[in-house]
Amino acid sequence: MRININRLISVNIKQYNPLKPLAILLFIIFPAATLAAGNINVFSCEPEWASLAQSIGGDKVSVFSATHAKQNPHFIRARPSLIAKIRKADLVFCSGGGLEVGWLPVLIQRANQSVQPGTPGYLMASDFVPVLEIPTVVDRSHGDIHPEGNPHVHLNPENILPVAIELQKRLASIDSSNSEYYGKQLEAFTKKWNTSLKKWTADIAALENKPVIVHHKSFSYLIDWANMNEIGAIEPKPGLPPTIHHLKSLLSKVKEHPNSIIIMSPYDTPKGAKWLSNKTGQPVLTLPYTVDGDENSKDLFQLFSQTVKMLKSTGGA
Repeated sequence: MRININRLISVNIKQYNPLKPLAILLFIIFPAATLAAGNINVFSCEPEWASLAQSIGGDKVSVFSATHAKQNPHFIRARPSLIAKIRKADLVFCSGGGLEVGWLPVLIQRANQSVQPGTPGYLMASDFVPVLEIPTVVDRSHGDIHPEGNPHVHLNPENILPVAIELQKRLASIDSSNSEYYGKQLEAFTKKWNTSLKKWTADIAALENKPVIVHHKSFSYLIDWANMNEIGAIEPKPGLPPTIHHLKSLLSKVKEHPNSIIIMSPYDTPKGAKWLSNKTGQPVLTLPYTVDGDENSKDLFQLFSQTVKMLKSTGGA
């Protein structure tokens, strides 16, 4: 068989697209980047901020939470998987106030310049709300206290909107082409949040001055918002496990406040709270603390609705 070489070359030249091999090469090297085009990668330290980022960012963000509700956010290892996640982040969104001091700085050292402290990509919620329990003296003899104050700021529902407003500003700064979208997301969230906040505030009013014993200082903002009365803590000092001597000292306080409740988070060790409950007959409530803390707390709205519902179930002050 005789092959017409000139014709073959002519056909191949007409079919050849010089951009096609380049496109294939780019897809092989950057497949994930191609699929995620247009999305802001948000690295949140805790589930509550992941939920808020999803609410304000909508379908323009891809959100990752470094911790879950059953983990104590104080004590997380800077695992290689977290380093890999933060390297891709356009926005790092955390509580701040020293809550993540044991692990976030290690991750930030490995992150891009765009998410370093002082940039729009570095957002710490505690910088934008009133902070409680700022110590006058910082000393390890006082336990695991934070020089910046109590960092568990998300449990006052009045703190959520100021953080949401700042979050919208950061998203619009990072992704200016979608700034109008983020503004509309914030507007819808604000309207729904204010409506819910009125209901929660009315519902929680019956618990004013309700005596409360906490496990850890995780619930200070909730107690402050609800005007409840914290009469003691299972931990003798923040971060220190209870001793039998300390637990016995709480018995007299409970006797003075027979209508008290004991509250703890899903990650707190329950032994001390159960001992005190058995001795006093006062109930222990494991509140969800954060998003996904129980099956009825799948977002920030459900978190506060469930928390208020559980507290109301114990009766008024």
